[in-house]
Amino acid sequence: MMPMQTGGTTNPDGEELFDLVDESDHVVGSTERSRVHGDPALIHRVAHVLLFNRKGELFLQKRSRNKDVQPGRWDTSVGGHVDRGETYFDAAVREMAEELGITGLGIRFSHKYLHRNDYESEYVCTFLATWDGKIILNRSEIEEGRYWPITEIQSTRDRELFTPNFLDELDRYLGSATRSSRSSTSRLN
Repeated sequence: MMPMQTGGTTNPDGEELFDLVDESDHVVGSTERSRVHGDPALIHRVAHVLLFNRKGELFLQKRSRNKDVQPGRWDTSVGGHVDRGETYFDAAVREMAEELGITGLGIRFSHKYLHRNDYESEYVCTFLATWDGKIILNRSEIEEGRYWPITEIQSTRDRELFTPNFLDELDRYLGSATRSSRSSTSRLN
């Protein structure tokens, strides 16, 4: 077990601090951002928002080439780390404002899962929202953004174009949407 840090959401050097969680998403400590990236044994939390327009297209952001993880690839609409002591919901709302300039929009829970790869392990909590208003991209984090038809994403599925994390999330979302639709249909019969 890692020792629990005390204080705010940054260390004395100004580096972000994240809660560390176990495989059941219970907080077991906290550590600096630089430690969780590159050590998949350390599970940390992230919040995502899948942002759709009224036509059902999904907004994706193209990550800045200056990002340390998956630079220059298309990724989920909104995504960011959950700061130490912050809730998934609050992190999603904060990130939506920081990345896309959207405030005051209601979001709803979709699903939560543990995502692992060779670089990191993240507990991901995904929310859904619909938005046809103005989007103001945070150019320090996002190169460009646009709405994509789901069929276009599915027909491409290029891991050099999209982040593998996003493709995994999309599969999970589509699977849960299909299960939810089937469940709704069976309740109607």
